[in-house]
Amino acid sequence: MHAAQKGRKAVERVHDFAAKLQQPSLWPKVVDYVRWQRALRKAQQDGKQLPEMPDIAPLSINLDLTTACNYACDHCIDWDILNSKEKHADDELRASIERMAERGLRSVILIGGGEPTLYPGFVDFVAFLKKLSLSVSVVTNGSRGDRILAAAPHFTKGDWVRLSLDSGSNDVFQRMHHPSKKSLTLDEICSWVKKIKTANSDLEMGFSFVITWVGGSRGDVKIVENIHEMVMASKRASDAMFDYISFKPFLERQENGAEVMDPAKTEAELQAVVARIQSNLDEARASVRADFKVLASTNLRVLMSGTWKDYTRQPKTCHMQMLRQVVTPLGTYNCPAHRGVPKAMLGDKDVWAVPPAAQHETTRLLKDFDASVECGEVTCLYNSTNWWLEELVNASADLPDVAPGVEQRDWFL
Repeated sequence: MHAAQKGRKAVERVHDFAAKLQQPSLWPKVVDYVRWQRALRKAQQDGKQLPEMPDIAPLSINLDLTTACNYACDHCIDWDILNSKEKHADDELRASIERMAERGLRSVILIGGGEPTLYPGFVDFVAFLKKLSLSVSVVTNGSRGDRILAAAPHFTKGDWVRLSLDSGSNDVFQRMHHPSKKSLTLDEICSWVKKIKTANSDLEMGFSFVITWVGGSRGDVKIVENIHEMVMASKRASDAMFDYISFKPFLERQENGAEVMDPAKTEAELQAVVARIQSNLDEARASVRADFKVLASTNLRVLMSGTWKDYTRQPKTCHMQMLRQVVTPLGTYNCPAHRGVPKAMLGDKDVWAVPPAAQHETTRLLKDFDASVECGEVTCLYNSTNWWLEELVNASADLPDVAPGVEQRDWFL
C-alpha cells in the first residue's frame, strides 16, 4: 500500500498533505525531520544529550502581512487581533523569508490576521517572493482588486488567489462583511476577476464561501445566515470567470484560543442543516459552467458525514508545527488554528531572521505543546498527516532516500 494511504482518512485532494510531503521536492526535509525525531526520542529514553534540530525551516508558511482590515465581518475568527498597532518592518520580514527559503521554504500563503492587500508594499512583496522561486497564494476579501491585478503578472502556474465573499447577493454581502467603503458591492469585487485572468491566465481564482446558519455566533454577536445563497453565489462565481467556489463551515474560537467546528449548539437541527447544505450543493453543481468546480472542503464533508469528531483525536506531538508555521506582526505561531494564542507562540515576528533561535523555539513547542489536549476539540485538517508522521517516527525501518510519491509541484500546506 502506498505510504500516503496507510491509515489515513479520506480528505479533499488539496488537503492531502501526506501525499504532498512525499513529493521528491519535499521528501528530503521530511526525512531529515523524522530521523531527528527518532534520534531525539532515543536520546530521551537513554538519558543522553539531545540532538540539535537539523538546519531546516518550515516548508510552507501562512504569512499575515498586516493585522489591518477594512471589513468588520460578524463571522471573523480573528476579530480579537485585527487592527493592532504591531507592524512588520519590511526589510526584517524579507530577511526572515530569505533565511527560511535557504533552509527549504517552498510556499507562502499571504492571508490574515488582516487584509493582505492593505500592506503598503503588497505588489512589491509578491514580486520579492516570486524572485525567491516560492509558490505564492493570496487569501483576500477582494476589496482591492486593483492591487491583485497589479500583482497578477508576477504569479506563476500553481499559484492561486482566493476571495472570501461568503454570499451571493449584495445585500447579504453587506450585512455579513460591513466594508468600510459603504458603496462596495459584490458586483464590483467580482468584476475584477476577468481583468485579472486576462492579465495572467495561469493564476487560479477561487471564491470562498463560509457557510453560516442560525445558531452560530461570535461571542454575543449573532451570525447572518447564508445557506440560501449557496446556489446564487455559485452562479455568480461561474459567470464572473472564477475557477471554483469552495464551501466550508463556520468556525468558532474557544476560550483556550483554538478554532473549532462546534455544531453541538444546533445539534437538534443539525441534520436539517446538513440536508439544506447538500441540496444546495447539488443544485449549485447543476447550475454552473462545465469547467467550473463546486468544492466542499474537508471540514464541510466530515461535518455532513457525521465523522467530524474523528478528526479531533490528535497525537501528543503536532509534527506539522515544524513543517508549516504562521508568521504575523504579533509573532510567529505553530498553527493557523492558534493564530495569536500565547501558548502557541514560537517567538516574535522575525524569529526566523536567526534560524538557530527559531529551530530552538520550534523544538520547545514540539516538546511542550500537547496537541492531544490543546487541539482536543479542533477538527484538524492535518490530523491524518500528523498520525502518518507519528507512525513514521515510531517505525523501525529506515526511510528511503528516494521519494515514494510523484511530483505535483504543489507545496502549499
